[in-house]
Amino acid sequence: MATDPEAAYFQSVEEFFVSRRGDPLFLSNADWTLVRHWRKQGIPLRIVLRGIGDALDAHAHSWGRARKVTSLAYCKAEVEAARERWERALSLGQEEGADLSGFLQGLADALDRANALGPAAQDLARTTAQGLRERAASSLSPREVEPWLSAREQELVAALRQDDAKQAKHLEREVDRDLAPYASRMPAKVLLQVREESLRRRLLESHGLPRLSLFHL
Repeated sequence: MATDPEAAYFQSVEEFFVSRRGDPLFLSNADWTLVRHWRKQGIPLRIVLRGIGDALDAHAHSWGRARKVTSLAYCKAEVEAARERWERALSLGQEEGADLSGFLQGLADALDRANALGPAAQDLARTTAQGLRERAASSLSPREVEPWLSAREQELVAALRQDDAKQAKHLEREVDRDLAPYASRMPAKVLLQVREESLRRRLLESHGLPRLSLFHL
């Protein structure tokens, strides 16, 4: 299993799909791109695997079960259905162990506790924490909250890079070293996203900042 959390997401999907399909063939470039889409949409790994499992279970009991599932695209509709059930459960407070309002409040508290921030990141952390508390008190759906979180995280990462370009360069070299084993396994666009996600995580973690995404809820 990949040690980098971002690479592990892609590898876990591939391993689960291949094992359930019962075929030694690995993912195609189109399949990798679909996993990239799910990751960019912020769909947690467990939800993606649930959707894939549902699709392949249904196929195993269908009239066409003798035909091999040749592409991950076969599971796309069930993954989306699993995502919609997850988002609905979050909105209604029915997802086990998940509390959307409490999660957003926790992110705001974490931003307030962050240390060693430069001027640009410090100002942005304060305003983002305020925005998080406003959304925690609202009735916004997860699908409305996630794009806002993603935009704020992108701004915060840009501010961290601005405040300390030397550290950002150092982390980029670390990421490139750790992802080198996957360079031949993934299409360039997918590897680029994995690299960017890994760099974001490391920049935020180095300052005690959380990832701003429901993906981690």
